[in-house]
Amino acid sequence: MIAFGCDHGGFELKEEILAYLDKEGIEYKDFGCFDRTSCDYPDIAKPVAHAVASGECEKGILVCGTGIGISIAANKVKGIRAALCGDCFSAQATREHNDANILALGARVTGPGLAVKIVDTFLHTEFSGDERHARRIAKIEDE
Repeated sequence: MIAFGCDHGGFELKEEILAYLDKEGIEYKDFGCFDRTSCDYPDIAKPVAHAVASGECEKGILVCGTGIGISIAANKVKGIRAALCGDCFSAQATREHNDANILALGARVTGPGLAVKIVDTFLHTEFSGDERHARRIAKIEDE
């Protein structure tokens, strides 16, 4: 199960990504927003992050205008490793090396075609499990 959320700046891209998830048969829980009315990204990021951190959802996807604010808000939740990705290489590397559990996207900087490819890469790339990467993640989680 994927936790999904966006603010008003990410609403149009949300529709593209959810259409991809539906087509692929990937289950998701939509935490909003549900229209283009202005809203505050922390109000979306935190419930998504809590759903991932608690194990209710396996991974999360968050979208705002740049992806920056929504990823910062998500990373405030213990156990979350949200990564802002604008290309497929970063999405693959953050899963393999950082075991990132939330993907953040910027709707105003990443077009829908590329965004869907980034989502696909993120969702289908596994953590490498290498000792050096696990050690580094543990150091992040120590705080």
